[in-house]
Amino acid sequence: MPKISLPSSEADTAERLRGIGLICLAVFLFTILDTSAKYAGRFVPTLEVAWTRYAIALVFAVIVLRPWRSLSEYRFERPVVQIVRALFLMMSSVFNFLALMYLQLAEAVSIAFAAPLMVTAIAGPLLGEWAGPRRWAAIVFGFVGVLVILEPTPANFRVEALFSVGAAICYAGYSLTTRLLAGTTSAPTMLIFGTLIATVLLTPTLPAVATLPPHWTVMAAMVITGTMGALGHYCLIVAHEKTPTVVLAPFAYTQIVWMMIAGYVVFGDWPGPTTLFGGALVIASGLYILYRESIRRN
Repeated sequence: MPKISLPSSEADTAERLRGIGLICLAVFLFTILDTSAKYAGRFVPTLEVAWTRYAIALVFAVIVLRPWRSLSEYRFERPVVQIVRALFLMMSSVFNFLALMYLQLAEAVSIAFAAPLMVTAIAGPLLGEWAGPRRWAAIVFGFVGVLVILEPTPANFRVEALFSVGAAICYAGYSLTTRLLAGTTSAPTMLIFGTLIATVLLTPTLPAVATLPPHWTVMAAMVITGTMGALGHYCLIVAHEKTPTVVLAPFAYTQIVWMMIAGYVVFGDWPGPTTLFGGALVIASGLYILYRESIRRN
């Protein structure tokens, strides 16, 4: 049976371990991001939190990457795809921050983990990467997990949970447009233009919604949201440069553990049995799809 290619030397093994460490660090930073956004969203509008998140990420990206040193490498090619990708990224954050106002951290991230399932389902007609019957079975299995979390009965359904569904859909769109750009646009270029476009699109909303944070802790939470987003995405990019995606992806699911801990420590929340069971179904289906992908590509 084909397997994921093994590292050919100690140096390759060390690179993969660094990549795994970076992906674990990235999802930990994203947990801090979501925790800070949930806290800040109690006091200031969601659009203001989202603008702060991208504006700070843009400043961080410019300082770290210093694009002025080689402007020729930062060409704005395929502008329609670039703009659509940034729009998906921005809306995934807006929907996620709206969801965090009403849902527990663990609930929101469990639903968000459905994004890879959506990517697998849509990649066929969009990219020609058709899923086989086993992967389609895993997709259906994962969406059953999402339904378990949503509890779509008159007595239990919360319409606010649809914000998390919207975030997952937008993140799937972001992932697919990123794959459309892969090979023609570098990761640093996508990082710069993604944060720049998101910041520009959100800026016109500020005069209508912006409010002064009522306390320094709220301002600190907003700054942390942007900083953690920038650091997290930087770690994510470097991790994928060092280690194959199939190796990294299972470790991204460690985020649900961090979200459960953060939700309990900061907000006193603990996920109920339906969230735990539904989240387990989503994660299991995602891991199975990754397994089938590794077989198909090797």
